[in-house]
Amino acid sequence: MGKARPQVRQGVNPACDLLAERVGTRGLTKLAALGNDRVNWLLAEAIKLCNPERVLVCDDSAEDAALIRGRAMTGGEEQALDMSGHTVHFDGYVSSRRHDQARDKENTRYLVPVGCPAVEELNTCEREAGLAEIRGIMRNIMAGKEMLVRFFCLGPVASPFSIPCLQITDSAYVAHSEDLLYRPGYKQFRRNGSSAPFFAMLHAAGRLEQGVSADIDHRRIYIDIAKDLIYCANSQYAGNTVGLKKLALRLAIRQADRQGWLAEHMFLMGVHGPGGRVSYFCGAYPSACGKTSTAMLRGETIVGDDLAYIRAICGRARAVNVEKGIFGIIEDLNPEDDPELFRALTSPGETIFNNVLVSDGRPYWNGMGQQMPQQGVNYSGPWWQGKTDCWGEEIAPSYRGNARFTLALERLANLDPQAEQASGVPLDGIIYGGRDSDTAVPVQESFDWEHGIITMGAALESETTAATHGAVGVRKFNPMAILDFLSISLGRYLRNNLSFGRQLDRPPLIFATNYWLVDDRGDYLNEKRDKAVWLKWMEARVHGELAAIRAPTGFLPRYQDLARLFRQVLNKGYSRQQYCTQFAIRVPQNLAKIARIVERYRCLEGIPEEVFQLLAEQQQRLRDLQCRKGELVSPSELPLEDC
Repeated sequence: MGKARPQVRQGVNPACDLLAERVGTRGLTKLAALGNDRVNWLLAEAIKLCNPERVLVCDDSAEDAALIRGRAMTGGEEQALDMSGHTVHFDGYVSSRRHDQARDKENTRYLVPVGCPAVEELNTCEREAGLAEIRGIMRNIMAGKEMLVRFFCLGPVASPFSIPCLQITDSAYVAHSEDLLYRPGYKQFRRNGSSAPFFAMLHAAGRLEQGVSADIDHRRIYIDIAKDLIYCANSQYAGNTVGLKKLALRLAIRQADRQGWLAEHMFLMGVHGPGGRVSYFCGAYPSACGKTSTAMLRGETIVGDDLAYIRAICGRARAVNVEKGIFGIIEDLNPEDDPELFRALTSPGETIFNNVLVSDGRPYWNGMGQQMPQQGVNYSGPWWQGKTDCWGEEIAPSYRGNARFTLALERLANLDPQAEQASGVPLDGIIYGGRDSDTAVPVQESFDWEHGIITMGAALESETTAATHGAVGVRKFNPMAILDFLSISLGRYLRNNLSFGRQLDRPPLIFATNYWLVDDRGDYLNEKRDKAVWLKWMEARVHGELAAIRAPTGFLPRYQDLARLFRQVLNKGYSRQQYCTQFAIRVPQNLAKIARIVERYRCLEGIPEEVFQLLAEQQQRLRDLQCRKGELVSPSELPLEDC
């Protein structure tokens, strides 16, 4: 007699019998080892709905990872480049007005059960209606294809931060991307046992034409908050399809809300002080405000560039990088400003390039510091200088603003040695930064946790740039740089941030940065590399080594401290005139900002009263200063406080 087929544990749904019919012996063995009824149930339901020809269940092995990379190549979703390990993926492009190269905000919706209170800031859909629609779109969507079943872990494995995730997809490109971005999770599922909760993602690229999703008019990303389950159909762009990234962030925010921790859109880095000391900072910045360039500063170490979980452990805030890789914007990444990333991208090693120009087997992108070829292949097919789309709009060689790269952080020489610490790193400071041409000083520290959360985090704005659609210089309200990803009301999210600090014996200090002040001619008052000095000042403040000046908006650096740091860190001078111009309190502009922020919050329900109270107190301090000193106040006119 032959060997008996391994048996998966049966759940309450008889559809689990499908597993025995559609999953091979090797896959059934892997599922049986998990003994997780919900995994079996979800997989059987996905098979029944999507009707794949084959099902490949993967574990954490290098063999399965190599199999996925091979599938991405043979299936045409990625093409090999000349350098060893380098591949390129193109997302769907019909024209500048119809493409699959950005997050689909309009069709990303939360499925909310009947009877649940509506949250006006969220894009929602009634749950049963949404499920009927997405299931109709996904019915038989994998016919003739192979379904890939992957297990990953958000946060370090075997950690208080770990969140297991099940990814079901028909895209080897998506699965390959997640191998680079996330820790393997099959062993985590085994470790957690049969009933441990997890996030689940079901993705189908849909009908393909020339290897890309063709039916993007039926693109949907629906988040079933009742089941911690994400559906995505008719897209390949990683911002929509790599469910463990910003889609899982939405689920994590809800879990953090229930459990009393924070899930944040923040980088995490180590800032190096004297005597080998390392202080850890998180930072929240909207797009195009300096987030990655700050996290990757020369001489410092990176833990993560995008997402962080923060927990209170033994009275201290501790943080981890949710991911283990980078899915980063490649435009303007060059050897002068980004030496370590540029080195990694131009060296052998596993790297996926997205929507760049390929010529003679090499990738090229806008702003890389090299001459761009006049022809090649890009997201539009064969490309030449001056090529236009059907609207007569010129097609950029590399997709402007959202060409990307994907690589593992272990490729970087500046990866912090504590990056995989299961208990996280101790969090010393939190930084909020936006693009602001005329109001905020380059760096300042809040008076305390509540003041920082409200006046720096909750009041975060950023000006639009020429790289975005619409008018330039419009101030966009984006508290904590997380507005696009909130899955609870903004009021509840702010209340959670305020409450979190009260769990701590010593909350992290909160800072605000602004790299974008300009003079009357429109020239920047700071150089790009000056942010290295602001970070060193923050690191010293964390350890109580420097006094500060008390302004109405927070604590400012003293001139003598910055002059010394400019010489030590950048080996350049820093004049008192520069200092007074950069750190002057621009009273009318600060008052106007408070008025804008208060107006926005007055339109929303459930906003904590502390928001209005702390903004009103700051408003009064500014008015008092205006009465005493005028509208533009030099830091030399403000009191020194040794705090």
